[in-house]
Amino acid sequence: MDFLVHHLLRTSAVRLPAKEAIVHGQQRLTYAEVARQTAGLATGLRQLGLQSEDRVGIWLGPSVAQVLAIFGVAQAGGAFVPINDALFPNQVAHITNDCRMKGLITDQAKLAMIGEVIDATPSLEFVIVLQSSGGEDQSPPSTRVPLYYFEDLCAISPPTTWQDWGIEKSLAAILYTSGSTGKPKGIMLSHANIIAGASIVATYLTISEQERILAVLPFSFDAGLNQLTTAMQRGGTIVLTTFVFARELVQILLKEQITGLAGVPTLWSLLAQPNAGLQKNQFPALRYITNTGGAMPQNVLAALRQSLPTTKIFLMYGLTEAFRSTYLPPEELDRRPTSIGKAIPNTEILVLNEQGQRCQPGEIGELVHRGPTVSLGYWGHSELNEQVFRAHPLLPAEQANFERVCYSGDLVKTDDEGFIYFIGRRDTMIKSSGYRISPTEVEEILFQSGKLRGAAVIGLPDPLLGQRIKAFVIPKEGESVDQANLITFCAERMPRYMVPKCIELLDELPKTSSGKVNYPVLRQREGL
Repeated sequence: MDFLVHHLLRTSAVRLPAKEAIVHGQQRLTYAEVARQTAGLATGLRQLGLQSEDRVGIWLGPSVAQVLAIFGVAQAGGAFVPINDALFPNQVAHITNDCRMKGLITDQAKLAMIGEVIDATPSLEFVIVLQSSGGEDQSPPSTRVPLYYFEDLCAISPPTTWQDWGIEKSLAAILYTSGSTGKPKGIMLSHANIIAGASIVATYLTISEQERILAVLPFSFDAGLNQLTTAMQRGGTIVLTTFVFARELVQILLKEQITGLAGVPTLWSLLAQPNAGLQKNQFPALRYITNTGGAMPQNVLAALRQSLPTTKIFLMYGLTEAFRSTYLPPEELDRRPTSIGKAIPNTEILVLNEQGQRCQPGEIGELVHRGPTVSLGYWGHSELNEQVFRAHPLLPAEQANFERVCYSGDLVKTDDEGFIYFIGRRDTMIKSSGYRISPTEVEEILFQSGKLRGAAVIGLPDPLLGQRIKAFVIPKEGESVDQANLITFCAERMPRYMVPKCIELLDELPKTSSGKVNYPVLRQREGL
């Protein structure tokens, strides 16, 4: 029985020791090799003084070491804190201090950047660094904190009988996610949360040991981490990669015979462009793709369906605070392509009005998530926890206080058959001329022009309208976009109150660490 995160790896290593577990470039490790090195690292971490639920940061790019570190920290009883590879030292400093990190695992290049971070993190007791593959290793950037080599710890012989530290309710990980305001907040996940997420997704995607999953989402993003845990639970293979151009990703799909790929809308927009080469190849091995992190534009969805006629497409919705909430079965795409589907297995999704009552079909309300993936809450934010994680509002008082449900802050509605449709965030909804307007709806029309690969809409204060709509857009490669023509295009396809009053062309949209559009940054550009 798998109770703790590292049990997922252990069970598959016993069952399939010679099976390929991790692929990264020329590196190919079996389950037995991954389990052996993970146990060595866990032993080393305990020798360094790691105690149960101590936080260990993992600031690495996609690599075998990153996977070993996640399972090694878990096996040692600690809580791993994946840090997005693209963050800058000041952002890393916020995370290390916020969660009072005890250890940090990183590489040589990043080590050279973070001397001040290490010195400014009083809780930090050790740093573990990967040895360089060539040239001289970096000198320690701090004399205060001892430095150890990752490879040396992985080579330690573990005890013949392993003792587990912690239970399924213990803290397993903290994922930092950007909110609508303020600095990133750490969301605490228990071992039970992570294992439940792996089991649920593996169920509705029918993941098996034959799966070869391409990981392009960062493990600091809940959907990215889930790809890893799902693959390890079912004895599949996880293929790690970084890419610059979409055509590189297409070549990896072909070379590695990838069966599953998860992405966010920006990734699918890149792959749907003609120069990516998706349309020029066939992908008989690609069994499914999944979308999360925002609505997939309908023109992009249509292009993917045309290019991948035998691939199942799952549209999904989730939030880090409760992992995954809904998915739309592929067979429903033709009937309701804009729906986020229904509740994932072993989960209840409520749509509640401001009085805490169930909404009727068509009535807009807040999505509330109940189930085993509801997280432990925000690290160090008790007031916010009280707002987001509350007692079940529809249960008798005798039951309600024994569990917490997650109030998402997302506004949705259902149709007569119970399928859910995303309307927008409470804090991004636009009210103009007395109408409530979803930015997503306006963005969808902009994408229909066929000229854009990115679009984001915000509301700006207006003395007459309440708010006026401004759109930021990124033209497709080789496309010329005229703002006036684009406004006319919108005016022909939506009510006047929804038409953007202004459109600004950008080279790129600001993104959060998980690849979503960073709307607060766009509002800050406008002085809001």
